[in-house]
Amino acid sequence: MKETTSDKATINLLWTGGWDSTFQLLQLLLIHQQRVTPFYLIDADRQSTGAELQAMKLIKDRILKEHPHVHKLLGSTQYFSIGDIPANSEITQAFQAILKEKEIGTQYDWLSRFCREHGITDMQLCTHAMSQQVKGRFYCKDIVLREPDDSKTVSRIDPKFAGSPEDIVFGCFSFPIIGLNKTQMCAISKEQKSDSILNMTWFCHKPTKRLLPCGKCNPCIQAIDEGLGWRIPVRRRIISFFYKRLIRPLIRPIFLPLRSLLKIILVKLGIFSYVKKNV
Repeated sequence: MKETTSDKATINLLWTGGWDSTFQLLQLLLIHQQRVTPFYLIDADRQSTGAELQAMKLIKDRILKEHPHVHKLLGSTQYFSIGDIPANSEITQAFQAILKEKEIGTQYDWLSRFCREHGITDMQLCTHAMSQQVKGRFYCKDIVLREPDDSKTVSRIDPKFAGSPEDIVFGCFSFPIIGLNKTQMCAISKEQKSDSILNMTWFCHKPTKRLLPCGKCNPCIQAIDEGLGWRIPVRRRIISFFYKRLIRPLIRPIFLPLRSLLKIILVKLGIFSYVKKNV
């Protein structure tokens, strides 16, 4: 018997209004005709929060206008504050164990704690394939196993990591686009004629006062490195060119080890969790 849309389970998707998660949102809604519940976690300290929220509203309005059938598929975006996520010693200790070995984003600690708190075991996390990997950096691709899921291919935690710190932190996620890089997503969206929507996404962590990409934050530099430099104004690309080659090389050898050490100390002392719970 042919599966209908009503037979399919609703997909939980972490949506930030960025390129990767919006690409997956479009795939689920327009290609797979899948019901989706987007989740957005608000970080009051994040400079790009306002730009991300604005991009999400504009994108959602555009999708619904151009594809009216999506009304029955796209659920209301669920907004939560990371300051309300309770502590979880098991997850934080596992995160800390990974952090001792590799550089890893602090968001994985509170994202995992959020999923545990809400009983979510199948949240889609849109980590993409990186064209360049930094030595000592943690990548989700190192711990996952690709497997078919209906008409799609997703990646989940490899069973060989069962019970490991990686499993404790990432076991609640699936990774639907981990095999794709940004240029591949760009090509796919053009073929599917959804590229105009994808180009509405936001990525810069430190937008200027005029709400332009800064050219210096990691997402801006990655966008340029991964072939999407056209999304950044020419003047900012020039700034990025010199910043990446003259300033960043002097900062990273000192800043990154100190930042990793500070994260370990703050998490171990419980200060990091306290700060995030009281944002």
